[in-house]
Amino acid sequence: MSFPLLARVRRADQPALLVPAILGGLFVCYFAVPFVAFVSRTGIDNVVAGLSTPAARVAVRNSLLTAPVATLVATVLGVPLAYVLARGSFRGKRVIELLIVLPLVVPPVVGGAMLLTAVGQFTPIGAAAADAGVPLTDSLLGVVLAQTFVAGPFVVITSRAGFASVDRRFEQASRSLGYGPLATVWNVSLPLARGAIIAGVVLTFARALGEFGATLMVAYNPRTMPTQIWVAFIGGGIDAILPLGVALLSVAVVVLGVIQRFGRVPPVIEW
Repeated sequence: MSFPLLARVRRADQPALLVPAILGGLFVCYFAVPFVAFVSRTGIDNVVAGLSTPAARVAVRNSLLTAPVATLVATVLGVPLAYVLARGSFRGKRVIELLIVLPLVVPPVVGGAMLLTAVGQFTPIGAAAADAGVPLTDSLLGVVLAQTFVAGPFVVITSRAGFASVDRRFEQASRSLGYGPLATVWNVSLPLARGAIIAGVVLTFARALGEFGATLMVAYNPRTMPTQIWVAFIGGGIDAILPLGVALLSVAVVVLGVIQRFGRVPPVIEW
């Protein structure tokens, strides 16, 4: 195709793209304006001063302790599950898939209530844990349980899609060369699905760091950044939450950068 003809084709497409571009631009503005308004409301000095308060430091510390643990638990347990779901066919598979997606569908507060019915202090599990000196509510462990419940599905869903995109012939070739099932997964499947797994891990961390509803139900104390933001908002309004809000927003920007640089979110997730 000659360049003049290509240019005419592109010009012919422009009217068809005009209306979608205008509508899409309005939607982009809808997302951009709140971010700009929020960030422009404060300055670096105010953020630093706000994060220097004892309550903010404790909240940041708790979040940075619990979110990585929740991410690690979700990754260690979720990636193998994702491989089984991507490669296996067995009775009850749809039920398992439903259970994995369910925490993403129900409101986080409802998810927290579900956790309380299972591990609350008046349940057999919760009472036994408390008697053993390991309370599952109103503790850092309770925060981890809430974060893992809400954020864990991200690593399973993205990893499953990543494994599903791996051509089975590569795994079959590895087996034909004498490698066992575990060696094939480690040397072939995991490297080929690495981008999706990284994306899932990073998304899980970001979601765990920002988890509020389930954490509020299971472990109001000790406070994490989201729960401290709520307390600060009740006491002082928007200006009081700006430091921690900007901190979480900065983490979100870093997360997006990591995904774009090292990982990829599968374009289609089929369940």
